[in-house]
Amino acid sequence: EGQLVESGGGLVQPGGSLRLSCATSGFAFSTSHMTWVRQAPGKGLEWVSGITPDYKIAYSADSVKGRFTISRDDTKNALYLQMSSLKSEDTALYYCATWSRNSYGDWGQGTQVTVSS
Repeated sequence: EGQLVESGGGLVQPGGSLRLSCATSGFAFSTSHMTWVRQAPGKGLEWVSGITPDYKIAYSADSVKGRFTISRDDTKNALYLQMSSLKSEDTALYYCATWSRNSYGDWGQGTQVTVSS
């Protein structure tokens, strides 16, 4: 079973930036499709962004497109999410997760992002 540990969350003012990291182990990261998912207070899970293995094709939800950038470093088995122009509606618990066969696999414990003045 894979291990995923998110970090980098915190409190930031609207318009600010944060970079989330996800350290992984215990599975073949370089060949895994990876995603970021979030859950805002009182709401369901929302897929945020994903990145494929091999050609590292990235794609994002419309709500974050142009503001968030997903990336990966296969030499470090790490996943990242660079977030800029943050809005209050981005406040959520952010998880990294593997994606396989049209479902999420392993998850981390999440890192809290709070956007507030």
